Amino acid sequence: MSIEVGVKLPGKVSGITNFGAFVDLGEGKTGLVHISEVSNSFVKDINDVLTVGDEVEVKVMTIGDDGKIGLSIKRANEEERPARDQRPPKKDFKRQNNNFRSDRNDRPDRSGNSRKPAASAPKKEGFDSLMSSFLKDSDERLSSIKRNTEGKRGGRGGRRS
Repeated sequence: MSIEVGVKLPGKVSGITNFGAFVDLGEGKTGLVHISEVSNSFVKDINDVLTVGDEVEVKVMTIGDDGKIGLSIKRANEEERPARDQRPPKKDFKRQNNNFRSDRNDRPDRSGNSRKPAASAPKKEGFDSLMSSFLKDSDERLSSIKRNTEGKRGGRGGRRS
């Protein structure tokens, strides 16, 4: 079978590195599956997902001028998705924006009078609240680190015996 971009092939993992896995495609050809192309979820250590000798199905993503073959396991396993033209169109931003403005007019004004009761939307944490909780956690961790390292460096307030 000829190796061309877009073709799905069976292969056998022949080597593992910290950045990916080498897959033997037969006919003396070997390609690399980058660690980002192993799974749809984040892979910190490729050894948790693959071992040498595993039989895998790969999709040929690139073939370099130097003969290097770029492969993907996750793209070989994902279901065929419809082309962009066949997907339903996304909502028009201007229409959404106009709807938002009309919703604002239905909410109570400063005096508390309302023309129409506002629909209750599910509460989502805003960016500001997420950022403030992140900063709080970060400050707590920093102060903990400072407390633990000051004594070890002999800084002020350090333990003396």
